[in-house]
Amino acid sequence: MPARSPLVYCVVLNYNGRAVLGETLETLGAMTWPNFRVVVADNGSTDGSVAFVREKYPKIEIIENGENLGVTGARNIAMLHAISRGADWIHHLDNDIQVHPALLTELMKSAVADECIGILGAKILYHAKPDVLWYAGGRVNYWTGMITHRGIREPDRKQYDREEDTDYVVGCSFLIAKRVIEKVGPFDPVFNPFYTEDSDMCARALRAGFRIRYVPSAVLWHRVSTSSGGVITPKRVMLKIEYNLIYFKRYARWYHWLAIPWCIAGLSLVYLGRELLRGNFGVVPALFRGFVKAAGRLLGAGGPSTPPA
Repeated sequence: MPARSPLVYCVVLNYNGRAVLGETLETLGAMTWPNFRVVVADNGSTDGSVAFVREKYPKIEIIENGENLGVTGARNIAMLHAISRGADWIHHLDNDIQVHPALLTELMKSAVADECIGILGAKILYHAKPDVLWYAGGRVNYWTGMITHRGIREPDRKQYDREEDTDYVVGCSFLIAKRVIEKVGPFDPVFNPFYTEDSDMCARALRAGFRIRYVPSAVLWHRVSTSSGGVITPKRVMLKIEYNLIYFKRYARWYHWLAIPWCIAGLSLVYLGRELLRGNFGVVPALFRGFVKAAGRLLGAGGPSTPPA
């Protein structure tokens, strides 16, 4: 460990998460890394979240955005806040997690070992099923147009316990170096309110020469999608379709597009049939709107093909 431990700002993004925020802040406060601060970036909560943090955790910084700026808007503001206060690294976190005390220490051990490493992520398990994986590294398949969590819904038998480079880190636990932000810019607001902004940042970092690292010895548990009720809503379906297509427009090669439309069409039909059998009829217009919105953005003036610099 270096003589001076790098300063890490742990940014907890919050929107009406008072019911789960306490556990998150308690476990973050117990982390063993010697040099970190916690800041809550609040997106205009109306459930008393800000008052709760002020009363129960007076030493924690709060950024009050006053309105819901989405994931990218709130995280970009928080990154500027952290850097202005001397942060070497920013650790973006969701508000519905429970972390192992060694989480940040394990991540930072890898972070300081190689200056080429720019973004790191933890092994993430379901809060409700503590031995079941939600994220154990990320895969981007440019032939199928799919961005997927490795190991999702598999029992954790340590099958993904090798530290290694990965295609992307998920925003639930996203540790990024200040030098990466200075070189590639902030999260792209084209992906607001949420989805794919983490994969896009990782793709830009990779193209700038940084490594993306999965660290399985760093562990946390996630109440998956608490802010959206934990279900596959039509809005989430629409955004995922729209933003994934924007991502692949930006980074896939021309020859990948010989396969991407067919794969997406086939997978969409499988998904559609499964959700209709479950009675989730709202996915039909959501899928349609997602494709239409993506087509409009991709074919519009210039399209969202260039990331921020």
